[in-house]
Amino acid sequence: MNDNVIVVTGAAPLHPRAVDAIPQDAIVLAADGALDHALAAGLAPAALIGDLDSVSAGGLAWAESHASIHRHPTDKDHTDTELALATAADLNPRSLTLVSGGGDRLDHTVAAIGALGAKSMTSIPSIDAWWGEQRLIVLHGPGRTTATAARGTTISLLALHGGCAGVSVSGVRWPLDHADLAPAIGLGVSNVTTDDVVEISLTAGVLTIFVNDHLDDHLDDQPHDDQNDDHHDTPSEHP
Repeated sequence: MNDNVIVVTGAAPLHPRAVDAIPQDAIVLAADGALDHALAAGLAPAALIGDLDSVSAGGLAWAESHASIHRHPTDKDHTDTELALATAADLNPRSLTLVSGGGDRLDHTVAAIGALGAKSMTSIPSIDAWWGEQRLIVLHGPGRTTATAARGTTISLLALHGGCAGVSVSGVRWPLDHADLAPAIGLGVSNVTTDDVVEISLTAGVLTIFVNDHLDDHLDDQPHDDQNDDHHDTPSEHP
């Protein structure tokens, strides 16, 4: 079993925070044109995966000498990100991280994050991602995880892959205890950490946890907005 596998994807330069978080011994895979951004960030991917319609000529030449190449047809049913994640899953890693600089294609963003909820990912103990400087964790149920962040950090829990059942979160201003989250509703949005370690669990579904520690959006510095106070202010969540 490999400890850490990184999949680099997207059409934008990688954020330094994301690059700094990559373990030195990680296996790095690149999805098509993301190879160029991986190389620019000082990474040396072990494999290039995709239909290779966006990687530069220089990047492709580098891969031909330094990496294995998994070329797929341009007309295909899966995105390059999905293909790279499938290759990563085949390595049976303990931890899988998707890294992207972001980009201007919202559909690509949703599809990439959505791919982390695929059934083929359920055997991987730890799944997370960096999208620009945004950090997120994807938890498959039944399961539990922790998120480490400074107290006062905004954290959001969203059911992006269908409903989630039995969601519990502690170490936050508005804890949840075996709550059910319907797809993409706001109940879990804009919570605030009160401990350095937040504990999260669920019994079924796929939960995406956004850790907004890049925003410097702390409870003592900025009041919780009225809309979020409304949806959190229930007897079950407040003493």
